[in-house]
Amino acid sequence: MAPKLICAAAVAALTAVPVWAGDAVQNPLTASATWDDLRGDVLGDEVSLASADGILSVDAPYRAHDAATVPIQLKQMDPSAQIRAATVVVDENPAPVAGVFTFGEGMGELDFELRVRVDQYSNVRVIAETEDGFHMTGRYVKASGGCSAPATKDAAIALANMGKMKLKSFDAGAKMSTPRREAQIMVRHPNYSGLQRDQITQLFIPAHFIDHMEVWQGDELLFTMEGGISISENPVFRFGYNDNGAEALTVKATDTDGNSFESVLPKSVTG
Repeated sequence: MAPKLICAAAVAALTAVPVWAGDAVQNPLTASATWDDLRGDVLGDEVSLASADGILSVDAPYRAHDAATVPIQLKQMDPSAQIRAATVVVDENPAPVAGVFTFGEGMGELDFELRVRVDQYSNVRVIAETEDGFHMTGRYVKASGGCSAPATKDAAIALANMGKMKLKSFDAGAKMSTPRREAQIMVRHPNYSGLQRDQITQLFIPAHFIDHMEVWQGDELLFTMEGGISISENPVFRFGYNDNGAEALTVKATDTDGNSFESVLPKSVTG
């Protein structure tokens, strides 16, 4: 059963320095009455949910340096697990489901990082879908104000650059018949949450965000995202994948204003 985004339509009508969990502070999920209320909307009442221990780990800062760009890293622990999809939920955000991601076989063992907004102290949970069902893990993050934080760029500049994309590629170094690579994709987009104010007029800026994204390696789909307002401004995704020999990655995206963006990004090994 596919998870679904919550409250995005309602809201539309209205570089971080991480200290990773586990470096000094352990911050697993805490008890959450909010999640008790959300669970049925996210998964449905009939879906059983198991622990993701031993399958998937999640790293996040215990105290976020910037609540508007909180890094969340997903890392597969069990090489035999087939992680088909992951739903990222920030319990206390106005629209709790940050994004629903699906993964193609070309991703290999999942190693995936994204950046989210955190509006107040909250559990950030990841629900992984495998062939065995749904499994959940996550972290408790201390951050506040991420969904209403002012945009970092002037609105006119942000809109002028909207849809521009950049790829940074890394050689993961493995000498295999199918080399393992690492890439970082950045998409220029203000991803307005609907809760931010224009700094001159003090009026709320209407919600306007990327709602769908696909990343392809040649004709092989690597991953997709169904996004909401909790994905950070200028979304950044860093991920590992198995290089199939294609010369470029292709990124396709749409936003809630009906815009479509597509870029073919040649691979280049950089630092």
